[in-house]
Amino acid sequence: MCKEACTNLMGVHGTYTLEQTGGKAICIYCGQCANVCPVDSITERDETSQVQKAIADPDKVVVVSTSPAVRASLGEEFGLEPGAFVEGKMVALLRALGVDYVLDTNFAADLTIVEEASELIRRITEQDRPLPQFTSCCPGWVHFAEIYFPELLPHLSTAKSPIGMQGPTVKTYFAQKMGLDSGQIVHVALTPCTAKKFEIRREELHAAADYHGVEGIRDTDQVITTRELARWAKAMEIDWDALEDSAYDSLMGKASGAGVIFGNTGGVMEAALRTAYEYLSGQRAPESLLHLSPVRGYDGVREAQVEIGELTLQVAVVYGTANARAFLRRMEESGKQYHFVEVMACPGGCIGGGGQPKNLMKNADEVRKSRIAALYQRDGAMTLRTSHENPEIKEVYEAFYGQPLSPLAEQMLHTTYQDRNELIHQKGGDSVKKWVCGICGYIYDEAKEGTVFETLPESWVCPLCGADKSAFAPQQSSVETKTQPAPIHQMDEMRQLSAGELSAVCSNLARGCEKQYKEREAALFREIADYLSAAQSPVADPSLDKLLELIRQDLSEGYPGLNGAAVAAGDRGTQRICVWGEKVTRMLESLLNRYQKDGEAFLKDTQVWVCTVCGFIYVGDSAPQLCPVCKVPAWKFEKIEGRG
Repeated sequence: MCKEACTNLMGVHGTYTLEQTGGKAICIYCGQCANVCPVDSITERDETSQVQKAIADPDKVVVVSTSPAVRASLGEEFGLEPGAFVEGKMVALLRALGVDYVLDTNFAADLTIVEEASELIRRITEQDRPLPQFTSCCPGWVHFAEIYFPELLPHLSTAKSPIGMQGPTVKTYFAQKMGLDSGQIVHVALTPCTAKKFEIRREELHAAADYHGVEGIRDTDQVITTRELARWAKAMEIDWDALEDSAYDSLMGKASGAGVIFGNTGGVMEAALRTAYEYLSGQRAPESLLHLSPVRGYDGVREAQVEIGELTLQVAVVYGTANARAFLRRMEESGKQYHFVEVMACPGGCIGGGGQPKNLMKNADEVRKSRIAALYQRDGAMTLRTSHENPEIKEVYEAFYGQPLSPLAEQMLHTTYQDRNELIHQKGGDSVKKWVCGICGYIYDEAKEGTVFETLPESWVCPLCGADKSAFAPQQSSVETKTQPAPIHQMDEMRQLSAGELSAVCSNLARGCEKQYKEREAALFREIADYLSAAQSPVADPSLDKLLELIRQDLSEGYPGLNGAAVAAGDRGTQRICVWGEKVTRMLESLLNRYQKDGEAFLKDTQVWVCTVCGFIYVGDSAPQLCPVCKVPAWKFEKIEGRG
């Protein structure tokens, strides 16, 4: 279960080998593995003991800042339904545990929006940095980009995350206002996110230390998750039901509705556009921006077009770094120009963070949707709904930061990122390559897929046409290089199937077509198989042309249309059939093109295996452990006999 989460949702597992990383696993610290583990074999590293020690130290002042998503999920740990909004009890619980001050990270979410929206406007108007601007408040996404897409780093907003801004502001502005010694403050972030434990320990996050000229001061000292807080409270035998609602402290405790929805996928985008609209137009954000429907919802990728005066902004929202990888690939291939893209690593955004309550008896998607609804409901009930109008935000600029993007704001509230591509690429190895299939033109781009090869593995097969590694040639390229697909028949060393071999292949492909309920193709395959079994040598045959016409029609019209309808209807079964069918038919097209062109006997020196379920062709000394198309085991493959 944890492997599936890391592979399918996050797109990390399976993108590298331990030989390439020196035995070290690649991790973006999202915690989704822990969220799905039914027996807690993998958990976040609990930091509550350090917080308890600080509370017990009379020389320490413990300040806890609470993230927006926690208040919509904490109640689940105490028997409440998902989405119960428990802000007052959450604050009361922290006070009962002995915390000195409880602040709202939503304040810093508003601060992040003011800086991020100002940066977006500067990118658009002054073109000082490239577009689109990607959000940077999710540390899992930022780390993913540093590892897999370092060329994207100039596009990431330099604005720190809300916790990244809250920490230095607490140890400078808050300390001054409250008459506290910043060296005594222990700042703790209460979050839904396990990746924040990594973020607060990034080497570059030491703005408070720089401001005070004192080494060793961390902006934020500890991170505890929703689950950790609940375990702590239960260990202390605190009666949740007996807690009376408590309010945040008066300084850095007020937030707008825009800060509240930060916890949802699409919330950062919507909050930033509210402020950007007013900054650019000088007018109040319209109701459509206070409920920006196209960026709301639960789809992994959502897009919208927003009109601001004479500007038309193209924006997108993505959750799940596997979705982000696919989105970036589509963006590059389509050439579409976006202005602003929000990416959150976890499903549903922060409300689906790796440190949230988990109940494996409930539908996880429905639980996350309930939390999302709770935050939107809270935003809709508030009168203050734009970040820049928060009076405490205005005060912190007037008293401390000056204005958005000021020199002090740049120093304290903005950051830089690191190219961490070396974590996944072999040190001292070749530069990034693209491996091009000489049969169908498929490109394996090491920079995008995340795994670098000196040579392709012996078991390698093309995911589109099934060709073995001998069909692939490396093409050296930089990350930015775009390579056009290689034409079919490009590689002279490729060998041909004989008529008898192709007859056996077509017999099996007829069975594969039957599995897809494609009777006309199945009938043609049988006809071709019968014809070829009697042929002494390859000759032109009109049924081959007819079959190729059907296959190309499927690839250009049939599968794209069927898949689009299936996506719109949420029919995942049909989507899987489309993926399978397109792989099979694309492989057939390339095979029959080669057969028509060259005729006899390629693959003389190796074995040819055919899947008896879907007709997939595999070249190698033995059958693959699993069919890459229909996933049946090796015993479902048959070796083509009587070759030559």
